[in-house]
Amino acid sequence: MTETVDFQYLSAFKEKMTREGLAPKVIETFSYYYKKAVLGETGVFYEKDLETIALEDVTDYETLGPYTKAGVTAHKKTVAIILNGGLGTSMGLLGPKSLLIAKNGKTFLEIIIRQARAHSVQLAFMNSFNTHKATIEAASKLGLNHPPMHFLQHKYPKILIKDLSPACWPENPHLEWNPPGHGDLYMAFSESGLLDDLIQQGIRYAFVSNCDNLGAGMDESLLGYFASHELPFMMEVSTRTPADMKGGHLARHKEGYLLLRESAQCHKKEMEAFSNIASYSLFNTNNLWLNLPALKENINTHGLIKLPMILNVKTLDPRDHNSPPVYQIESAMGSAISLFKGAAVVKVPRTRFFPVKKCNDLLAIRSDRYLLSEDQKLVLNPRCISDEIKIHLDPDFYETIEGFDDRFKGGVPSLVDCTSLSIRGDVLFEKDVTLKGQVNIVNRHSDQKVVKAGSVISGELIL
Repeated sequence: MTETVDFQYLSAFKEKMTREGLAPKVIETFSYYYKKAVLGETGVFYEKDLETIALEDVTDYETLGPYTKAGVTAHKKTVAIILNGGLGTSMGLLGPKSLLIAKNGKTFLEIIIRQARAHSVQLAFMNSFNTHKATIEAASKLGLNHPPMHFLQHKYPKILIKDLSPACWPENPHLEWNPPGHGDLYMAFSESGLLDDLIQQGIRYAFVSNCDNLGAGMDESLLGYFASHELPFMMEVSTRTPADMKGGHLARHKEGYLLLRESAQCHKKEMEAFSNIASYSLFNTNNLWLNLPALKENINTHGLIKLPMILNVKTLDPRDHNSPPVYQIESAMGSAISLFKGAAVVKVPRTRFFPVKKCNDLLAIRSDRYLLSEDQKLVLNPRCISDEIKIHLDPDFYETIEGFDDRFKGGVPSLVDCTSLSIRGDVLFEKDVTLKGQVNIVNRHSDQKVVKAGSVISGELIL
C-alpha cells in the first residue's frame, strides 16, 4: 500500500475531532497512534526485549522514614490529582464511582477531599466526559471554602477494524467515542491550562492516584524522598500476588529504560510468561509522583507525550456483542516511566493499594476490617486476624450496587475475625452479624433466606 492509501481515513478522523472541539495537540496525538495502528503496530512488548527487575534493586518504602520532615515541608508545593473517569459499570453504577458511599456514610469524593484537607495540599480531579458534570455538582453541594479543581480527560474516536475508518453509530453517537485511558493525564493536564497555573503558583509536585483507592493518599516520606532527590517521575509498585497476574507489571527494556507492560501489550502466546509473578514480581499500584517543571519541559521539548500504545479490541456498543468490532486507542499513565530520564520506583506495602473494582471489595472496606485514620486514609484494623481476606459474593444477587445494598440494609457483617467468605444464593443480612474464620454460606432455595440479627457464623451455613 502507498502512504496515501494507508492513511486515507486520517483526514476524516481529524475533521470529526475538530467538530467535537478537541484541541489540536489532542488530534495530533491521536493521529500519531492511528498511523501506528494502520501500519500494523499493536503496542506489544515481546519477551525477547525485556529483562526482569530484582527486588533488591528497588528502593523500599520502609527505608524512607528520614525523609518525612522534608515531605511535610513540601506540602505547600504539592497537588493531589485524582483520576475520576470511571462510572463503576462493573458494579451496575450509572454515575461516577466517586459518588458511591465508601465508608462511614461518606462517599469516595468526600473522603478524598478530607484527605487533601488533612495534609493541606491542593486537590484536582481529572474527570471523563461521563463523570465531569456530576462530580462538579456533587462537590459544589459540600459547601467547601476551597473546592477542588477539575479538568476534563479527552476522548478518541473508535476505529472500525474492518477498514480502519471512523466508527459510526447514529442511534447513539456517544458510543462512537472512547476514553483514551489514564495516559491522557499529561495532555489533559497541560491543555487545560492547569499545569501552567500551578507552576506559576509555585506548585512543583503532584501525587496521582485512583478515586477508588482510599489506601493511597498523601504520604510525607514518599513526598520527601521524591522532592529531596528532585526526581522527574516516581512510580509506587508492590509485590505481585496471584490476584495481580493480569495487572500491568514493571520490567526493564534491554536498551536500559524502565517500562510498564499491561496485559493488552502482551502477545497471546506469551501470557504465561507475563503472568509469572516470580519473574515479573512488581506491579504498578497506579500511584504516581510527578515533577511538574520536568513534565512541562518534556512537553515543551517533544510537543507531545508519546506513550506506548494500547490497542484494545472491543465492540462498538459494549452491551451489544453483535455490533461491529472496533479498536480503541488507549495508553496507561504509568508507561510514562520510560520517557523520563532518572525515573524511579519505590516498593510500597499493599496497604497503599485498596482498589474497589467490585462489590466484593466494597464489602471489605465498608466492614470493620478497615478503618479511616486521622488523616482519612483507609488502614487495616489492627484487630484483624489476617492481613488478607478472600471474598466471593454470588454475582446473580450481589454484582450490582442495588442488589448489594438491598441485602446489607442493616449494615455489613463484622469481618475482623474472618479469613474468607463465600456466599451462594440469595441471602439477606440483618444487623450486627459476625463472621469468623472461613465462612461458606449457601442458600439452596429459590426464595431469599435471612441471617438473623446478632448471628455469629463460622464454618459452613446451609440455609
